[in-house]
Order: sequence, then C-alpha cells, then structure tokens
Amino acid sequence: MPTPHTREFQANEWPLYREIRLRALADSPEAFGSTLAGEQAHPESWWVDRLLAGVASVTDLPLVAEVDGEPAGLSWGRIEPDQPDTAYVYQVWVAPDRRGRGVGRLLLESVLVWAKGQRVGAVELSVTCGDTPARQLYDRSGFVPFGAPELIRPGAELLEQPMRLELDNGNKA
Repeated sequence: MPTPHTREFQANEWPLYREIRLRALADSPEAFGSTLAGEQAHPESWWVDRLLAGVASVTDLPLVAEVDGEPAGLSWGRIEPDQPDTAYVYQVWVAPDRRGRGVGRLLLESVLVWAKGQRVGAVELSVTCGDTPARQLYDRSGFVPFGAPELIRPGAELLEQPMRLELDNGNKA
C-alpha cells in the first residue's frame, strides 16, 4: 500500500488548493463552516491571495496530503495574532478513496508537530457533532470537548463541538 505524506502547499499551487478545497466542500458540506457556493463565488485573485498569504506567514500552515503524487487531502493550521498561545486546525478533509488509510491522522499529526514547534500551549478545532470518523480521530489524538456545541454556520441546523488538546511545551494555555 502506498505511503501517504504531507507537505506545505507552494504559493503557485493555488489551483490545486482551490480544487481540493472545493472537492472537500462538495463531498462533506456538513463538515465545514464555509459553503461550496460561497467559495465557488470567489474570484481567482482571492484564491491566489489566500494561499500566498498562508504560505508566506509563519502563523499559517497550509498542508496537502499526497499518495503516489496524487492529492489525497488537506488541512490548515493557524495561530491567530491575538491568541499566540493557541493553534487552530481548519479545513481537514480526506478524499473518499483515501479514507481509512491514515491520511487524516497524518494531516493532524503534521499540524500538531508544527504547533509544538511554534511553542503554543494548546491546539483547538471544531468537529461536527456525532460519532463520525473525524470525531473518533480527534478523540484518539487526545482532544477533549470544551464549551457547548455551536451552530456550524449561521442558518444551519448542524452543531459542531469545539475540542482542545493541551500541549506539553512548558506553556500554560
């Protein structure tokens, strides 16, 4: 079985980032705060600027997972300037034909390694409520629910559960 790996997107790979992100929103609309229609409406310049800013920033980690040179998923790590002790995990998605092969775990681990290197005290994310593979992955990785579930986006009926993982970096979160 081919081994998945992750790498950072390059600034000129905005078409690949857009393609994977739109695939994610089409495949799993219940997993994201954004909508397919909303992101399809963005002009090319928005995608260029978004990825360029992420790649150029030390507080962002836009990742692509690959298997045999083919895109298999993505995730995005981010540290907000006003909350430098917490990293956030966004946009985690694995292509349907690559699920159950460790791609999601690898994407999450890559963000966690980066977050530890940034010396943050905790990593946070939100996951759609329910007994889903994503929730199981986060539970196995040591994330614990905190706070009450919230609407995934305005007007939605689905709820998402905020989760947090304390890191042992000598910092207090």
